[in-house]
Amino acid sequence: MEESYETRRPTIPAAEEILGKAFPVLDHGFVRLVDYMGGDDAIVQAARVSYGKGTKKVSEDRGLIRYLMRHRHTTPFEMVELKFHAKMPIFVARQWIRHRTANVNEYSGRYSIMDREFYIPEPEDIAVQSKSNRQGRGEVFSREDARWVRRLLFEDSERAYQHYLHMLNEDPDRLQETDRKPMDPTRPMLARELARIGLTLNYYIQWYWKIDLHNLFHFLGLRMDEHAQKEIQPYATVMADMARAVAPNAFQAFEDYYLNSMSITGPETRILRELLSGADLSKLEELSRTLPTKREGREFMEKMKELLDRSPSGAA
Repeated sequence: MEESYETRRPTIPAAEEILGKAFPVLDHGFVRLVDYMGGDDAIVQAARVSYGKGTKKVSEDRGLIRYLMRHRHTTPFEMVELKFHAKMPIFVARQWIRHRTANVNEYSGRYSIMDREFYIPEPEDIAVQSKSNRQGRGEVFSREDARWVRRLLFEDSERAYQHYLHMLNEDPDRLQETDRKPMDPTRPMLARELARIGLTLNYYIQWYWKIDLHNLFHFLGLRMDEHAQKEIQPYATVMADMARAVAPNAFQAFEDYYLNSMSITGPETRILRELLSGADLSKLEELSRTLPTKREGREFMEKMKELLDRSPSGAA
């Protein structure tokens, strides 16, 4: 029976509303916000410690948060923490774990039996290798070819799990008992830590993942980007909504100064100075070729195209 207690810790109604709810991702995955500590108030409180009590009237909270984000004063954002429970395919987890600024505790395939749940991409997500991006996708497969890929992935995944169960040789009615019994007494029972190694990378695992807001913003900036692997993007999008619920002013500043912003390099700044001083805009592509590498030139042209497409005049 659950009991209710009063709390002295600050709570945020929008975060409390979603706390513990599973938000589905992909075909079998989800993300839950399990717990949080602090919000916009915690950021402001931490920042103002540096200035003393007398500065509370200098700036409103929202303005201070935006100042901190704009000038990359990151420490106050580390005072906010979020803990997630997530379920994702192994290949997504391998990308995710590259963000080493979090605390992680993963479901153990050495201790427990892995679930028979694996990810199969939708036909519209099956594509050829990109010619310009070594770790990305290009043109989408035809429906017939996509169906062929999905069938192979399904067959391989099913076969891997059947072999996994066969090697385990465990009585499914006694999986939670310490006195394990074999399904087939004539065969040995392979250790769980060995039986799992044949499972394919699309099998689902789960973990608890705790991170501070500053490092979560870094994760979201990379994994919500259109160049990130498509399967990790929806996880980041769901987590972004949760971060917005916990710290709405901080998230708005993150959107304005990072997600929806654009960085200009030193060599690109030189070209922009030329253009602003009266250079012919039609020479933009020619000027881009003066950048140190061809790739930098292409990236600069992509930035300029995005800026011009957004311009009020609608110039192309």
